[in-house]
Amino acid sequence: MMMAITNSSHRSKARRALLVIDVQYDFLPGGALAVPHGDEILAPLRDLMNSGAFDLIVATQDWHPRGHISFASSHRRRRPMDVIDLYGHAQTLWPDHCVQGTRGAMLHADLPWDKAALIIRKATDPMVDSYSAMRNNWNPRSKRPRTGLAGFLREHRVRDIYICGLARDFCVRWSAEDAAKDGFRVVLIWDLCRSIDPAGDDRLRRRLIARGIKIVNSSEV
Repeated sequence: MMMAITNSSHRSKARRALLVIDVQYDFLPGGALAVPHGDEILAPLRDLMNSGAFDLIVATQDWHPRGHISFASSHRRRRPMDVIDLYGHAQTLWPDHCVQGTRGAMLHADLPWDKAALIIRKATDPMVDSYSAMRNNWNPRSKRPRTGLAGFLREHRVRDIYICGLARDFCVRWSAEDAAKDGFRVVLIWDLCRSIDPAGDDRLRRRLIARGIKIVNSSEV
């Protein structure tokens, strides 16, 4: 679901976009699905968003209805981090998090969201999970419907997408890989992401590079 297009003047000039993934209270320390050290990205990300380095800023926001199918609590005898088969694909089950209207679902107040031209709310369908900013996860018809972001970015003549946020090994990864498949030049800002499982970061870096995604630190942007 798209919302909050705030600045139509970007239409004529945007070339390079910053995509900020799910910087919400439930993914930060004290949250329901806290990403280790997730709060460390806040200050440098605020500086980057305020820097004027990008023609367009887009954000995503997990926005689950209560009882979402990705919650372990929606499945008998299942616990968070269990993996089940859902519509023929592996589905990790999560603790209840980013439930619509709760504080945990809110974007962190320390970041300048007024600079975002668009905010995409993900996982609004109670029966379908959604990691990527570009496409939802599989639905019962084994399809991954588009969110509309690729078309929005092309309309604004964006060619290069810089991606950061939470978590690196799930929603950031899926967004980066889908954007690359859609033909964008994708750059992942490594130090402005954190992973749920940092032990897999080396393998993840190799996977992203193999898919044509450039890895940089924020000092190189």
